[in-house]
Amino acid sequence: MSYLTTRDLQELIRVDKSTIYRMAEAGRLPAVKVGRQWRFPEEAVMAWLGAAPAPGDEAIHAGPGLADGLPPEVAQSVADLAADAMGVMVIITDMDGVSVTQIANPCGLVAAMAREASVLARCITTWKHYGAVPDLVPRFEPSEFGFLCARSFVRRGSELLGMVIAGGVAPEDWPPDRAGIAAIAARFGVPTDLVATHIGEVYRLTGEERARMLGLLSRVGVLISHLAAEPVRPAEAFGADADLVERRSTS
Repeated sequence: MSYLTTRDLQELIRVDKSTIYRMAEAGRLPAVKVGRQWRFPEEAVMAWLGAAPAPGDEAIHAGPGLADGLPPEVAQSVADLAADAMGVMVIITDMDGVSVTQIANPCGLVAAMAREASVLARCITTWKHYGAVPDLVPRFEPSEFGFLCARSFVRRGSELLGMVIAGGVAPEDWPPDRAGIAAIAARFGVPTDLVATHIGEVYRLTGEERARMLGLLSRVGVLISHLAAEPVRPAEAFGADADLVERRSTS
């Protein structure tokens, strides 16, 4: 999958940079933000342009599905709260792996590697893979970074709208040896020294903490499914999220 820069998108849709940033922040066009950089998946942008009104129209959305039913500020608030409650990083995506939110609480390894543009495409590929795993129960899966992630689905009735992906969790044999570090670097097209410098900056959870994380992840998926099914005001969403905070404080 190839990605467009902000400048590429400016030339394509003939709007200024600030408008693109506002549209990306509002979830009104396909966009991925890891760290401080916006990138735009080319295929998704082309599909969006085929069905979209003229640039600048306030009715523009990122496409049918999760982004249409879930206000971006609500989605980000839930991701931030869930990441804080679970003590790991969290992102909400559609079923194609295109992000609906920014990564909340990214581990140091991801934050460092995400500064390289080549990493974004691999992230999308990994996130999309999680959507193809048929198991409905959240389970830990190895990511292309080498650490563990898990996901729960967001639903509207029997339709799968998206995913809540949580991870950055070190497996038992972490960190990898020099050959493993080199393999991660090659996979993402980044310098080996960059990976080696930040390889220890992941989340280390006990067995009890991992089990709690998976339980919370299921609940977050259910919560977002409810929010996506019925229009809500942000204040209502925060009230619904309170149970996550209560569980964290009593655990």
